[in-house]
Amino acid sequence: VRADVWDQATVGQALDGAAAIVNTVGHYVERGGASFEAIHGQGARNVAVAAAQAGVRRLVHISGLGADPASPSAYVRARATGERLVSDAFPGVTIFRPSVIFGPGDALFGRLAALAAVLPALPLFGTGRVRLQPVFVGDVADAVAAAIERDGAAGRIFELGGPRTYSYRDLVRLTLEHSGRRRLLLPVPYAVWELLARLPGAPVSSDQVKLMREDNVAGGSRPGLVDLGVRPTPVEEILPTYIGGS
Repeated sequence: VRADVWDQATVGQALDGAAAIVNTVGHYVERGGASFEAIHGQGARNVAVAAAQAGVRRLVHISGLGADPASPSAYVRARATGERLVSDAFPGVTIFRPSVIFGPGDALFGRLAALAAVLPALPLFGTGRVRLQPVFVGDVADAVAAAIERDGAAGRIFELGGPRTYSYRDLVRLTLEHSGRRRLLLPVPYAVWELLARLPGAPVSSDQVKLMREDNVAGGSRPGLVDLGVRPTPVEEILPTYIGGS
């Protein structure tokens, strides 16, 4: 059933007869009227309002680590706005804040492997020291299922991260190792990335550059995967299943 988070009628149709709703709508690049605020903020509120009106029992809202209304990143600010608006509209919502999600077809390892196939060197954000805590998409799905079934998950915020943290440089190296390629790693200053982001058809947006300046790891003060009975899966266990040498 097609639904548009800005069209309450289509959202209502998508929710018809549902006992639980999972809102995974999101994007990293603003296009036209699809701003971060429109999708992650007001759009998320529209889903929560429709869920409350439909008498849905459980709502799981996918946000992101580091959601902060004071962040320099419009993406991160919109995530924080969405959490507030959704909680106001549906007080029992379960909010998930995952780190970067990986798995077949992802925008992390899959993209790095594609670049390694055509480039003699892979560019790093700065020196590649920013830390990430990749979480397997299957673990996120299992956590969603557990949260829907557990009454104790209602009205809580969970931070979802994998069992290890890595520098961006480490993740690039892992991709090269499993794709069977040897490439130079090229440090690129953030100022250069910012200039590139302003060019037409740029491979990254200015907001993505801002995101790669800050660590994306769980703080440890909120519950996570293990609290929902899910064993965090290491990157090394999954990566070889979809990134192979050629």
